[in-house]
Amino acid sequence: MIIGCPKEVKVQEYRVGLTPANVQSYVEAGHKVYIEHGAGAEIGFSDEAYQQAGAEMTDKATLFAKSEMIIKVKEPIECEYDYFRENQILYTYLHIAADKPLTEMLLKRNIQAIAYETIKTPTGLPCLAPMSAIAGRLATLESAKFIQKTFGGAGVLLSGTAGTPKAKVVILGGGVVGLNAAQIAMGIGADVTILDINAERLAYIDQIFGMQIKTLTSSRGNILSLLPEADVVIGAVLIPGAKAPHLVRRDDLKLMKKGAILVDVAIDQGGCFETSTPTTHNDPIFEIDGVIHYCVANMPGCVARTSTLGLTDSTLQYGLKIAALGVKEACLSDPALLQGLNTYNGKCTFKGVSDAFGLTYTDAKTALA
Repeated sequence: MIIGCPKEVKVQEYRVGLTPANVQSYVEAGHKVYIEHGAGAEIGFSDEAYQQAGAEMTDKATLFAKSEMIIKVKEPIECEYDYFRENQILYTYLHIAADKPLTEMLLKRNIQAIAYETIKTPTGLPCLAPMSAIAGRLATLESAKFIQKTFGGAGVLLSGTAGTPKAKVVILGGGVVGLNAAQIAMGIGADVTILDINAERLAYIDQIFGMQIKTLTSSRGNILSLLPEADVVIGAVLIPGAKAPHLVRRDDLKLMKKGAILVDVAIDQGGCFETSTPTTHNDPIFEIDGVIHYCVANMPGCVARTSTLGLTDSTLQYGLKIAALGVKEACLSDPALLQGLNTYNGKCTFKGVSDAFGLTYTDAKTALA
C-alpha cells in the first residue's frame, strides 16, 4: 500500500503521524511511504532521517494525490479537505461527533476513516490511552500555571505552603485522564477529589492512592456541592466517539470562586462544560463570569516529541494491519479495528456520530459486507 504522512497544520501542533522508525517498519513490510517535507523537523525527526528509513519526501499535494492511506495525528481541518480524494483511507484522531463539517466531508468523499480514539479492545482504548495520560498530567500542570494571578487566576499555589491551605482540585472522571491528573495534583500536594459514575473504578482509585485523595460518586448534587470551594475543576469525562455531556452548566459558574479555573480535557468531543469553546496553545484561556477556562483542543501538542513517541508506539500495529489487508479485511479480522471504523463508503458506521447529527447509522459489519 502507498502510505502518506502529511505535516500537521493546526496551531502549535508539532506532532507527526509517523516517526522514522515507523517508516522503516512500513517499508520492511513492503509498503511505500511518502512524508511531507518538514513534517517532523520541529521535534527532531529530520527529512534525512525519514529518507534513511526508506521514505520519499514530497509536498502536501503530491502526497495526498499518490497515497492510498493518510496517517495523521489530528483530524483534518477545513484547509485540508480539498486534498482528500474518493475512497482514500484516513487513519488519525477524528473526534467527528463534535465536528459536523468534517463528518459531511468524509461521507461525501466516501473516505474510509478509522479513528484512533474508538479502536477498542477488551482492556480499553489502546490508541487513545497514551494521549489521555499526557493530557491528564498536563491538565494539572496547566491549571497550576493559569491559576496564577499573572494570568488572571485567583493567585493560588496548588500545594499551598506551611501554614496556608492547599488548593482544592476537583476531577470529573476517573479514567486515564482523571487518574493521571490526580497523580500530578497529589504529587504537587493539592487537596484532590475525583468523581466517577463507576463504583468499582472509585474503589480502585481509592486503593492505588492509599486513601490519600477523596472519591465521590459523580452526580449532579455532588458536583454542585464541590464547586463553591474548588480552585480547579478538571473535566475528564469520556464517552468514546460520542459528544461529552455538560456536567458544569453556565448557571453553575456563579457558584464558583472568582479566578478559579476550568480545564476541559473533553473539548475534542464537544466539551463537558457548557461554556467551553476550543482554544489553542497560542491563546489558551478565556474568562466567563470570573472563571478562567482552559480548553486547548490539542493539549499533548505542547510536548510534541513525547506525545509522538507515545502515540505512534500504540498506532503502528493497527496501521500495519490496515496497510497489509485493506480496511475491509483488517476490520473484519480484528474486532478492535472494527470499532475504530467511523465512516465507510459514504456510510456512518459509529453510532455516537450518527446520534450527534441525526444521521443514518449503518453497523460496521453491514457496511463492509
